Amino acid sequence: MQQYRDRAIRDIQINMYRVLEDLNLEGMAYAAGAGLNTTKKCLDGTRTEILKDITDWITTCDVNAPRILWLQGQAGRGKSAIAHTIASWIEDVGAPGACFCFARDRQAERREERVLTTIARDLADRDQAFRRALSNVVSNNHALKTTCDVVQQWKRFILEPLSKINGEIVGNVVVIIDALDESGPEKSRKDILSLLKSSEAAHLPANFRILLTSRPLPDIARAMRDVPHVKAISLDDIRQELVEHDIRLYVSKELDGLPTIEATEIQNVVKKSGGLFEWARLACEFIRPGRAGETWKERYEDLMALESEEGRTLLDTTYFAILKEGIPQSGKGLERYRSVMRQVVMTLEPLPMAVLNSMREKFPNKQDHYDIVLILEFMSPVLGGIVDHVSAVRPLHASFYDFLMDRSRSGVYFVDTSDGKDLASATLQILCDNLQFNICELESSYLANAEVLDLSKKIEDKIPHHLSYSSRFWTQHLRKTAFDLGLAGLVRAIVGSEKMMFWLEVLSLLGMVGKGVDALGRVATWLQGQGGFKDVLALVEDGIKLIQNFGSVIVHSTPHLYASALPFIPSNALLSMMILPKFPRLARVAVGGLKGWPVEQQLLQGHVSTVNSVAFSPDGK
Repeated sequence: MQQYRDRAIRDIQINMYRVLEDLNLEGMAYAAGAGLNTTKKCLDGTRTEILKDITDWITTCDVNAPRILWLQGQAGRGKSAIAHTIASWIEDVGAPGACFCFARDRQAERREERVLTTIARDLADRDQAFRRALSNVVSNNHALKTTCDVVQQWKRFILEPLSKINGEIVGNVVVIIDALDESGPEKSRKDILSLLKSSEAAHLPANFRILLTSRPLPDIARAMRDVPHVKAISLDDIRQELVEHDIRLYVSKELDGLPTIEATEIQNVVKKSGGLFEWARLACEFIRPGRAGETWKERYEDLMALESEEGRTLLDTTYFAILKEGIPQSGKGLERYRSVMRQVVMTLEPLPMAVLNSMREKFPNKQDHYDIVLILEFMSPVLGGIVDHVSAVRPLHASFYDFLMDRSRSGVYFVDTSDGKDLASATLQILCDNLQFNICELESSYLANAEVLDLSKKIEDKIPHHLSYSSRFWTQHLRKTAFDLGLAGLVRAIVGSEKMMFWLEVLSLLGMVGKGVDALGRVATWLQGQGGFKDVLALVEDGIKLIQNFGSVIVHSTPHLYASALPFIPSNALLSMMILPKFPRLARVAVGGLKGWPVEQQLLQGHVSTVNSVAFSPDGK
């Protein structure tokens, strides 16, 4: 009996430790949707040699093995397919690891700021020793959990836990960072590259591996080449016969159902691909019957007739041919294509067609109020989310957006992204029409957001996708638009009314109050120097100070925006004079209230040692 009691006590203690670790890790910044996607894996039987090279590097017992493998190659070579295949293999064998993927259509999320927090969280889920060490690092340090400082993330979330569990992890740990070239401009990955080439990376534990994939962009090449602890493999240098063998397997599988197709025709497609898997995929999409009145054989012959044109690669020529199949090169069809694709390309995260249509209904010109399926139904070879109408619309390969936004390559199908007025207007109008008090019908200010049992369901029901998107990104679209009185009027309708509080409500519910300061800062920049908006600028400034002073309260419990933040706004602040009369039942500070905003602008947290110097920016940016 004592034996059973001892075991029960031990199990309870283990569960308690696990719960405590969960609480400590709760709130760490995490990039959802950046992990493994098994649909992107290599076709079985392909890329066997390169996959063997990588798995041999991962599993070797050589303590001097390079800690980092940089897999690079031009667009369309299949780098991401290899990365996801390795990630899937790691998961299947149960090894500790993490997979983090950058994506061009997710750059607005600033994934680079969460790359190492996400990797650390994933490693903690796969290895108990690492989980325990990471939990100890972040316990009682909320600011550290959400830091955007990649260098600090590297030291505290990767190096420190690894140093504490040296030798405890059985087998090799594999971290995959896919498509680093799609992080954004060079500055977005500067710190990441600096860390990867550092001596600290060179001295990672002998069983730690980092697989990095990217195109050989100049900044990445400068950082990764000739670094002793980095092994570089170029897919552009793989023997042609091996690449052709793999593409032949892929094309044979994709075109297997076509009647009377012969081996010579498959071989011709393989030869024409030039070793680009993406071209082979497009070729199969092109050949398969998709338009009335044509046989697959006729489409195959059209494909074989394509040649690279001056200023265009064969991949570009194929993209052009696919667009030409469904999109006219003049008239209303072309105009609508340009409008729809400008919307798709300029949204700051991929959106499903229903959400894109909801936003299009708010475009300022009524002639733009049509169902985007009129255009997108012809673009399934190059865009995902078209057939099922549920998934987000996004390019099946990043090179397609590169093609669209380069006039010399796409010609009449060029998509001009210099003017964001339509999306700025739509997001502002959506906020004006949909923001409301207590949007999720929270019943009590006694509960923190985390304690509202069905909060996620309430958010899903009450904050539709187009409102969520607009709340998060309206100021970014505004920033990309020249000053316009009509847009300024919509800005005034939000900032100059109680709707600004309703917007902060939504940010609180979405866990994004911290982004409000940057958002309002963009509004101030956009309005700067424009006559007649002094009051709006003052309200923007008050909004920034409200978030800086009461942000932690608003994050903790949305109702306390009204119960605890608004009553304590300085009485001489324009925001106080505008908002408080509209909420007569709020508590009031009778004596000793603030006359002006505190001199202290912000409490800086997260540093772990003595602060020896502080620098201030004169313009506050």
